[in-house]
Amino acid sequence: MFIFLPIEGGRSALITDRPGLHIISGSCLVLANLSFFSGLALIPLGESSAIFFVAPLIITLFSVMFLKEVVGFRRWSALIIGMAGVLLIVKPGTINFTWATFLPITAAIMYAIRSIITRKMGLQETAVTMSFYLHLTFIAACGIMGLLFGDGNFSGSKNPALDFIFRAWVMPSTEMLIVIFTAGIASAMGGYFSAQAYRLSSASVVAPFEYTTLVLAVFWGYFLWNELPDFISFIGISLIISSGVFIAIRERKIELSEEVKDLTGHQ
Repeated sequence: MFIFLPIEGGRSALITDRPGLHIISGSCLVLANLSFFSGLALIPLGESSAIFFVAPLIITLFSVMFLKEVVGFRRWSALIIGMAGVLLIVKPGTINFTWATFLPITAAIMYAIRSIITRKMGLQETAVTMSFYLHLTFIAACGIMGLLFGDGNFSGSKNPALDFIFRAWVMPSTEMLIVIFTAGIASAMGGYFSAQAYRLSSASVVAPFEYTTLVLAVFWGYFLWNELPDFISFIGISLIISSGVFIAIRERKIELSEEVKDLTGHQ
């Protein structure tokens, strides 16, 4: 963030008239991260990421409900196909269903709300402002959790997800400090560019491009832990990616068409 602060106008860029929205936005992302990473304690990375990627579909839905963006029949069809893909991965009503799948689903809903708030504020706030208050909220939330649960008194439930949240805080090793530092830098950069993208384009255009993370999640899940989704889940993942790509292409065509109309109208 401090790398981009001088570009965005220095310390004056951190002044905001919407502290409440920034706190709500940051809290949504805190809950999204907490839910998603808790789910990883019970669900393989690829499948958990695939379930989470209902988020861009929800973002498109919320963009219609709250931002009054127009979504046509084809994009609604793509959304339905994407949702069907999520159901193939979650497998409700079957022996393979687990309630832990609601953790990445919760993460997706929280992330979608945060993205819509970002889009709502994006015309008045800079990306560095949103990134600053986002990370400030994270620090405050982590500090509160450390004070409440850091001693580990609430751990030991034998539920991997709950133990992940309530485990005792310990001093990280040198190796883990390097991992944490690298992850922090990557998160900060990703948060900045994500906020910038949602500022400069419609939410329904930006959201589908986040599906590249799904492909990478499947790759790293296999590369690091030898985890592969089953055949039905692969079909679901393919449906999710296909719907996302279709929406992205369709949105771009509509934007280009509108730009042509504007140019023609001004001639």
